[in-house]
Amino acid sequence: MDNALAHLAAQRVLRQRNALALTSLMLALLAIGAASAALNRDREVILQPIAHSPLTLSSAGVSKEYLELVTRDAAQLVLNRSPETLDYWMNAILALADEPARGSLKRDLLKVVDEQQGSQITQFFTIDWLRTDSEALTSEVGGVLHTVAGSKEVTTEHRIFRFTWRYTGVSLRLAGFGMVEKQETPE
Repeated sequence: MDNALAHLAAQRVLRQRNALALTSLMLALLAIGAASAALNRDREVILQPIAHSPLTLSSAGVSKEYLELVTRDAAQLVLNRSPETLDYWMNAILALADEPARGSLKRDLLKVVDEQQGSQITQFFTIDWLRTDSEALTSEVGGVLHTVAGSKEVTTEHRIFRFTWRYTGVSLRLAGFGMVEKQETPE
């Protein structure tokens, strides 16, 4: 009889140990799953002071509103220059640039700096319209490009410029920009 009671007590302890081991294994799997979900989850940053309404950045992709704001500011930076601010202008554009595009972009910007250094030619751009494609990470800006030599405006031409972007994590970087040869009107 003592053997039977000892055997029942041992079986009870064995069942408790197995239940504890199973619970521990399930909790470990749950913890691994939660950690994996946290690592793969889209990150978001909410930018409130720069827009009329809260703006969310997500690692899942670029919102149309954010791409519009960045394009507007980049266009103002890129398309407005004077001989006195050429170094600042070039460095500010390079700070926006994506790392793989930085070399070719710097080469092109140095040509502009060499051409305009010491001249009296100033350019400024007034935006008429702006169109973005957050899927293709491109944007186009149309407006009037004014060229001033000294104190006299020499040309006023309607131009369209295209910006291409790269998005990694929650970082939007300038991959390239240039003037669009074929004049299109916005939709």
